[in-house]
Amino acid sequence: MELIPVYLAIILVLSIFLGFELISKVPATLHTPLMSGANAISGITIVGALLAAGSVSDGDVSTVLGSIAVAVATINVVGGYLVTDRMLGMFRKKDKGNS
Repeated sequence: MELIPVYLAIILVLSIFLGFELISKVPATLHTPLMSGANAISGITIVGALLAAGSVSDGDVSTVLGSIAVAVATINVVGGYLVTDRMLGMFRKKDKGNS
């Protein structure tokens, strides 16, 4: 059972490499839909972080780490939606009124 941290480290390194390779090859026109999908995944992360913060198994450590995870995931979701809204605003037609 001592190899589990090694396997987790290998999975982490491979996922970082794979994520970098995938994102670097995405055309600019697809960034907004992908960001919306990432925001949905971060929303799921908030639910998991709330469960971790509310767990009573380990007491203080779980509550602190869960609270930090809730805060960081919430910042990620709000920031992602703001950036997505701003990017979509660039594609809206401008009003040609008499302003």
